[in-house]
Order: sequence, then C-alpha cells, then structure tokens
Amino acid sequence: MKVLKFGGTSVGSAASIRNVKNIISEVSGNKLLVLSAMSGVTNELVSLSEMLRNRKLEELPDRIEILRLKHYDLIDELIAEASYNLSIKKNIALQIDDLMAICKKEWSKEVDAKIITTGERLLTSIFSAYLNFESVENTLLDARDFMHISNLENPDTGLVGELFNESLKKAKESSIVITQGFVRLDAERKLSTLKRGGSDYTATILGAAIRATQIQIWTDINGLHNNDPRFVENTHPVSQLSFEEAAELAYFGAKILHPQTISPVIGKNIPVYLKNTFTPGATGTCISAIAEKKGLKAISAKDEITAIKIKSNRMLMAHGFLKKIFEVFDTYETSIDMITTSEIAISLTIDDTSNLDLILAELDHYGEISVDTNHSIICVVGEGLIEDRGSSRIFEILQDVPVRMISYGGSNNNISLLVDTRNKIEVLQKLNEKLFVHQLNSVNS
Repeated sequence: MKVLKFGGTSVGSAASIRNVKNIISEVSGNKLLVLSAMSGVTNELVSLSEMLRNRKLEELPDRIEILRLKHYDLIDELIAEASYNLSIKKNIALQIDDLMAICKKEWSKEVDAKIITTGERLLTSIFSAYLNFESVENTLLDARDFMHISNLENPDTGLVGELFNESLKKAKESSIVITQGFVRLDAERKLSTLKRGGSDYTATILGAAIRATQIQIWTDINGLHNNDPRFVENTHPVSQLSFEEAAELAYFGAKILHPQTISPVIGKNIPVYLKNTFTPGATGTCISAIAEKKGLKAISAKDEITAIKIKSNRMLMAHGFLKKIFEVFDTYETSIDMITTSEIAISLTIDDTSNLDLILAELDHYGEISVDTNHSIICVVGEGLIEDRGSSRIFEILQDVPVRMISYGGSNNNISLLVDTRNKIEVLQKLNEKLFVHQLNSVNS
C-alpha cells in the first residue's frame, strides 16, 4: 500500500479536489489517503477555540455558520445530483451542530482539540462522498480509532498498525482508504493533535505502521528547495535527500515538512516523495536511505528562537553542573536546539517559551541569567558537510553580520548559526551567494 498525503491547499477548492482525484487515479495499487482540512479552515477553528477560551461568545454562531456555508458551497461545486447533494449536506450539518455544541462547553485542552480537528473530519467526509459520486469506490476511516499516539516524539507505530488493521477489517474492502491527518489520541485516550502541520507526520507514522511501499506528500511546492524561495531568488528543488539530511532540514524550519515527519521511517527504508499537486509532472524531492552525493544540499531557517545565557564563575566547571541545568529543561519538557559552553558560561536556545518564566526562576539559582529573544537558527545541511572543504565559506558570513552562536561538529550533516531575526533574510541571501552561486560559478569556470 502507498500512503498519499494532501495538504490544505491541495484540497482547498473544488478544482483542487478534482485535481487530487486525477492524481490518485494515476497511482497504481492500494492507496491510503491522508487529508488535511481545507486551507484556512484550521486557522478559523483555532480562532473559535480562542474565543471560547476568552469567553468571547457573541461571534461564535456567525463564525460557525460561515464554516457551514464554506463546506456547503464546496459540495454544490462537486456534487450536482440534488438528492445526493442534500444527503451529504445533512452529514456535514450534523458535524457542524456537534461543533456548535462543543463551543458551548468550558474550554479545556480536549475541547480545543475537538474544535480544531473538525476541519479534517468535514473535508474527508466530503472527499469520500465526491469519489463515490464519481463511481470511485473508497473506504473512509476515522483516525481516532487507530492514531493512538502517547508519545509525540516516539510514536508506537506497532500499536497504530494493529489498530489500523482492525479498523480496516471492519470496513468495506476498497483499494482507496481515506483518513484524517493531524488527529491523535494521547496517553489518556483523549482527543489531541500532532500539532500544526501534523498531517505530514500522520502520513509517515501510518506509512511506518503499515509498512507502506512509499509515502507521497503532496503540497503546493515542487519539492524541498535548496533555500527559502520566499526570501532568496533562483532557488531550486533538491531532487534527492537522505533521511538524515531531510530530518535536519525539517527540524530547523523547512516549511514543506513538519519537524518530525521523517523520524518514523528512518531505518524502515520507506522512501518519501515530496510532490506538487498543481504540477504533478515535476520531479519533486525523493527522501530515502540513499545519499546521492556528499556535501552541501540545502539551507533552512527556524524562527522564534530564544537564547539563554547562564554565567557562573563559581559553578560552571563543577561536577554535575550541566546535568542540573539540563534537568531544569527536562522538568518543563522544553527541548534545547543549540548549546555552546565556555569556562564561565553556557549558552543554549529553545523554541518553546511556554514555561520560560518557570525555567528562568530555577536557573537563577545557578548564576547570572540573560535572555535574548527574536532570533533565528540558520541551518546548513548536507551529507558529510563538515568534511567538505567548501563548507569553510559558511564562516565568511561572520564578516557581514553578527552571529550569536555557532554549532559545528555535533552532526556531520549540519552546521547551524544563531542570528538576530532582523538579519535572517540577509544571512540566507549571502549564504546562498557564498555557497551555491560561488559553487556553480566554480563548476562553470
């Protein structure tokens, strides 16, 4: 079985959905489709949840009605036959009524999850009905029945596979199976999510769970680019990446991939293809166990980074000091991205500041603390990058902009720079010139 994931823009309109139908008809064999909500819908649902949390209830009915009409309009464009059109709208109306009922409850994390995952259920219901209308047999499964993910960082794909197969046995047999991305049940079997952009993660968790032959992630970009095309001119898709290279790029900000997308398939030899729904003939990017060549491949950037410096003449070199520092972050389940040390100070970065005040209160016992916000990590990635002689050109950036931290040698495939976010675009452009343009000019000369 192949897993095909289609993101919000890929299912954002009737024309896009018809295009998806054409794409899946060209893919041979059994297929598991993982679908996101329509583009813009999850943002609207997050807004509804925030209104409920802040007890701003006046606008809720009108905003929910807008969502109802948005999905009704989609049904009207896709399904012309009157009686079938009406039956699908009745199904959607029930789900919208459920959303209205949920929005009358007290806000909680579970209520929030029920609200913001509604978009995936709405869209998969409509998409399945549309395929049936077009005489394309399919089976719609509820992700809540099998996406039992207790640990976000280390999902039990064996359990997911068992539960998925149980769900499949109870359903009608079909070569096309449809389910929702983003959704999970947590350790307490309460509804939760895989965080924003998590439909990619759904696809690779399921791919690993069912031992798929391949995973295709369809979006609106021709694969993973060698730099951020929003800020840098003349970027190009990277045709081949190893799992390790892609994992580094995803974690450090490549927008096309959820940060944890690649982790479930590393070691399982399941290739992941990044394709463009709107130009399906484009090559895209293949991510596999194969490293096509060594050296520089791509640059990505991760924003909203906070740097914390702990200065202590007295304790830094004492036995167990670093262990105590790390235990503070572990207590508050906050991951550290970069770390550097000197004789009297340790600097580290985090991207989750939800418990920052509590962390700083505990760190205050260990020395003088300073905090810098609004930083970005620029990540330069390539197989065996630190062994590549051309990589030294990265450090020429120090002549142009101030760099707060450098991580070099922690991985053979990654060199990271921490810069003020105000300098991010300049750094991306200059690195592109120093590394890619210079390299291209050297080859041509």
